Amino acid sequence: MASLADRVFDNGLSVLDTEANRIDITSQEVTTYAEATSTYTLGNSTSLSIGAPADRTGGGREVTAAAISDGSVTGTGTATHYAIVDTSNSRLLATGSLNASQSVTSGNTFSLGSFTIGIPDPA
Repeated sequence: MASLADRVFDNGLSVLDTEANRIDITSQEVTTYAEATSTYTLGNSTSLSIGAPADRTGGGREVTAAAISDGSVTGTGTATHYAIVDTSNSRLLATGSLNASQSVTSGNTFSLGSFTIGIPDPA
């Protein structure tokens, strides 16, 4: 049976804990830093806080992104995804679907509940 030590998972997930400093809500799933922060962004927050890696239910490891309550909406549209970025190095680190899409209007604020990002054990 294949296996990976927690250290292997943790070193990959630790980038989110140590380098991520902004989360954007986007109108579609993005594939680049520029798409996340310019092309498809509808808003962002720099109060992003991601915890250290921990055990994942069902096996593997995960990190938890704390809830966001102070997001600044910079565009009008429907937010369907999030993008976590490292602005210091212009890197897209992670993307995913929001639990529910949100209609947003420029000038307002947005909030997101806490969520996890994980890597399952190998099959």
